[in-house]
Amino acid sequence: MKLNDFDYILPVELIAQQPLLDRDQARLMVIERKTGKITHHVFAQIEQFLPMGSLLILNDSKVIPARLIGKREKTGGKVEVFLLNALGDGYCFKALIKPLRRLKIDEKIIFPGGSIYAQLKDPHEKIIRFNRKNIERSLKSIGHIPLPPYIKREDRDLDKTYYQTVYARSAGSVAAPTAGLHFTKSLLDRIRLAKHQIERLTLHVNYATFTPVKTDDITQHVMHAESYALPAKTVQAVMRAKAKGQKIVAVGTTSCRVLETFARKLAIAGGVSPQSKNFDPGDTPPVFRSVQQHLHQAQTKGLSGMTNIFIYPGYQFMLTDILITNFHLPKSTLLMLVEAFGSSFLIKEAYEEAIRQKYRFYSYGDCMMII
Repeated sequence: MKLNDFDYILPVELIAQQPLLDRDQARLMVIERKTGKITHHVFAQIEQFLPMGSLLILNDSKVIPARLIGKREKTGGKVEVFLLNALGDGYCFKALIKPLRRLKIDEKIIFPGGSIYAQLKDPHEKIIRFNRKNIERSLKSIGHIPLPPYIKREDRDLDKTYYQTVYARSAGSVAAPTAGLHFTKSLLDRIRLAKHQIERLTLHVNYATFTPVKTDDITQHVMHAESYALPAKTVQAVMRAKAKGQKIVAVGTTSCRVLETFARKLAIAGGVSPQSKNFDPGDTPPVFRSVQQHLHQAQTKGLSGMTNIFIYPGYQFMLTDILITNFHLPKSTLLMLVEAFGSSFLIKEAYEEAIRQKYRFYSYGDCMMII
């Protein structure tokens, strides 16, 4: 598969620059895989399209104010620091730094208020060290919401609310799990009252999600790793739904990637290829004894770690039955995952239809549900 197979032309005016103040009034495109039918709705109507007794899986990761604006101690020159990954000592981060070339090792970058500063420790690895431990606690006062690069404006107060899901609670992402931005608390309550189940997991989205694929052969692309946590309660709910034939709905590509990472781990534990059409994580024959041991542990203690799972057309989905997702950038790994789930032909048709119908694209844009 070639990278250009995932390209499309998007009029720039369709890139959403502002959030909708009424989250659930975003447009919703519903795509039926079996029939190829595409229909247009409002996100607030989504419960109409959920099969009876569905299990929705939400990513509760919370966006941190990871973009910092400081000044060089001696010259007063502006320095922008975008935090990526916290390192183990509690003081250091990997970060994107502008202008990196002008900074000297150990030079201080002073942040608003003057009491917090960072020093460049390794320009090659882009590592900075703060003068305080666990700086995450102070980011609310010195940091900015890290809007994606295609939003061509500075962050504002409303982004603190709207570039965050209403159920976010586990701080750690530098980009929002955007499919969840359309849910309101009242909509979630209605879904529960309709006897659907809602459970959570966590995948912290890092900045590498915006890193372009650079290999012409996409199978040679090295996927970035992101940290995740799958609680035991969610594992139990997923396995019950699988056993009963209930539909598992991944809210966003992040939830989908964690679910499929879990299924992949079970498959590998049983010595079965995760891509085998015969693999079923709910099976119980003797060949799956090792799987059952791993499953028992996950149901008791949950599962956590790093995932670099790369899903592209040809992938056999093992736990995800329905996908809710926004419209993604051309040539992105997110678009590749969506085409893997919905079929390249159908998703390309859906994107063309979305452009004709002037849907809003990307993080603050509209949404699709693939059933």
